[in-house]
Amino acid sequence: MILPDDVEFHEDIRLLVYRPCGALNEQSVDKIVSIIGELEAKSQEPFNRFFDTLGHDEVELNFRYVIQISLYRVLSYGDRHPVKSAILATDSTIAHYCQLHAIITQDSPINVRIFQEREDAAKWLGVPIERLASKFATG
Repeated sequence: MILPDDVEFHEDIRLLVYRPCGALNEQSVDKIVSIIGELEAKSQEPFNRFFDTLGHDEVELNFRYVIQISLYRVLSYGDRHPVKSAILATDSTIAHYCQLHAIITQDSPINVRIFQEREDAAKWLGVPIERLASKFATG
């Protein structure tokens, strides 16, 4: 599977990293949900996820869509092995939508947490922070 430039899959640590830019909208969410679904269908082993929302410059979502996509993820993931989904979000609007997603998925094997610091997300996921850093970061 060829991944878009804003998606990486680290096979060695079983981690999907998504760093989108531009608008957070239904199209961008549908894109990553589709990629996750394809990877889940092809993979026998569970994998954690890290979403870096800091590249988003606007939000074009609504609560109905977030509820629908969250319920879809719960139902499509089923009773597979638990996974962690860490979301780096400092924008209050994005954080609210992510919190809604976390609430809807809380009784499923998809464990969602929102972080304001990349270091905290890396610790929770149990991965080196370098794996979560942007490819374009300097220093």
